[in-house]
Amino acid sequence: MKATEVPEIAGAFLFEPTPYADERGFFCRTFDADAIRAVGLDPNAFVQDSVSRSVRGVLRGLHLRSGAGEAKLVRCSYGKIFDVVVDLRPDSPTYLAVAFFELSGETQTTVYIPAGCAHGFQALTGTADTSYRIDRPHDPAEDVTIAHDDPELAIPWPLPVTSLSRRDRKATGLAEYLNRRGK
Repeated sequence: MKATEVPEIAGAFLFEPTPYADERGFFCRTFDADAIRAVGLDPNAFVQDSVSRSVRGVLRGLHLRSGAGEAKLVRCSYGKIFDVVVDLRPDSPTYLAVAFFELSGETQTTVYIPAGCAHGFQALTGTADTSYRIDRPHDPAEDVTIAHDDPELAIPWPLPVTSLSRRDRKATGLAEYLNRRGK
């Protein structure tokens, strides 16, 4: 498994597995504690796995957690997604930077998103399953949502949005979030 730093987001990494393909399909390792440890992360810090299924055009995000935040490993296990990370850590050298990735079931590439960064994605295929491994139990009281279409972020979502959750439709803009947070 190859680990690569994401230059746009300090502390973010892409983990690219080496699939073994034959006439049956492929096999690959999607989590490797040694690869995680090699970039200075604690593989034992991850405590919960989740998966979402989305259809083409569905947009989820931009989500983050208040308080201590939440670090996560995100991978598209089936289909294809346009994945976005926004650095909202005031002390980060990449504060307010945005990074985009195309994650797919074909590559099984995983992105590590540090705590304090917002995350969102849009399904690009008929069905897209997205797997998350997070470093602390989810607490809905700490959920924060930033508007996916905030003009300051200018995220180039590749498809028209076909569906948003109620929470995502009511999301605040980036400036409002930053003012409320006091930074």
